Amino acid sequence: MNNMSPPRPNDLDSFWMPYSDNRYFKTNPRMLARAEGMSYFTPEGREVLDGTAGLWCCNAGHGRREIVEAIQKQAAIMDFAPTFQLGHPIAFEAAARVAEMTPAGIDRVFFTNSGSESADTALKIALAYQKARGQSQRVRLIGRERGYHGVGFGGMSVGGIGGNRKQFGAMLPYVDHLPHTHDPARNAFTKGMPEHGAELANKLEDLVALHGDTIAAVMVEPVAGSTGVLVPPKGYLKRLREICDKNGILLIYDEVITGFGRLGTDFGAERLEVVPDIMTMAKGLTNAAVPMGAVACSNAVYEAVVEGSPAGIELFHGYTYSGHPLASAAAIATLALHREEDLPGRARAIEPYWEEAAHSLRSAPGVIDIRNLGLIAGIELAPREGKPGARAMDVFRRCFDDGVLVRVTGDIVALSPPLIIEKPHVDRLIGTLSDAIHAIA
Repeated sequence: MNNMSPPRPNDLDSFWMPYSDNRYFKTNPRMLARAEGMSYFTPEGREVLDGTAGLWCCNAGHGRREIVEAIQKQAAIMDFAPTFQLGHPIAFEAAARVAEMTPAGIDRVFFTNSGSESADTALKIALAYQKARGQSQRVRLIGRERGYHGVGFGGMSVGGIGGNRKQFGAMLPYVDHLPHTHDPARNAFTKGMPEHGAELANKLEDLVALHGDTIAAVMVEPVAGSTGVLVPPKGYLKRLREICDKNGILLIYDEVITGFGRLGTDFGAERLEVVPDIMTMAKGLTNAAVPMGAVACSNAVYEAVVEGSPAGIELFHGYTYSGHPLASAAAIATLALHREEDLPGRARAIEPYWEEAAHSLRSAPGVIDIRNLGLIAGIELAPREGKPGARAMDVFRRCFDDGVLVRVTGDIVALSPPLIIEKPHVDRLIGTLSDAIHAIA
């Protein structure tokens, strides 16, 4: 006798959606059913132009045949293999392809499954490095206000978004924060990197004076994305690098958003001409076709941990799915597309047109700042009295209904389209956004 209950209906109840107003969504659902090229399609077949590359991640556009076929082929060969004391060739190949793109000397690659895991992994590696070189007192981690490093407890602790932290109580101990670099009084409506604010990096010297030689690492985003596109001032990252070098502190870049062509170069470190010791990445690594992240370390960091440890396991850290075969296949195919189609070059070529289009919104009602670098733009709106975030959310909903997907964070509209975007797409994206801003003013 079969005592199995019948399948549950396919309704909206079971899925607890991440970072969502579940109550609102489940009474007003907006669904995506298919994706191709620059667009999503709703279950009814309505096209929605993707102005966000999914979630900053589908840099090569959607439904790329080369990536799909690589995943299918690998699934038929080997679905899974562990990487604890074992290996499979495709994971090593994926690491080599990543190392070809990272800055010279940053070519030791540890695989994770997301940007959040990459952030926590990078912090652990930094602590292991300091201990391996006889600096066990260096246990303090420095982040930055308005920084986002995922949702693990390490990333949240070093990150500087209050809403990510206040619900969960205690974070990691021994964490401090630099001030953010957003200065609209001096830098509003800047095109590219702001002129003012490099001196804010000197706040790291104040933290060194306060904490002494207990600081292990500083983690920053080259361009902060999730808090509304905060572009670093000219000279800021160079000054951070100098202070870190002077004081034996590792510099970690969170390149989850800025990696893989978003700034017109393989990584933000190249565009901004300041190389860190450790880099985190995810999103564009596989074009989001299979979840995967990675941490790339300098040879000095890797060798200190590996050679400075007793015989046996050198780093007590890892994930069941590190270097997963399907994810590795997706990464190899994605990075081949990245090279063959020169996605960073495409981003550089259209960046001037993108910049002018974004800044054409300067006179739209309620727009108080516009920021951009590479194929990223942030359009900041004045908040409504007592209703922070409501104006931008109305813009998001109006754009979606009019066939364009944008992302909002607070009262900032953040744009990050696939790097295959062309001028007609830019015109449609910015035109629809302009109409929405005017309509909800």
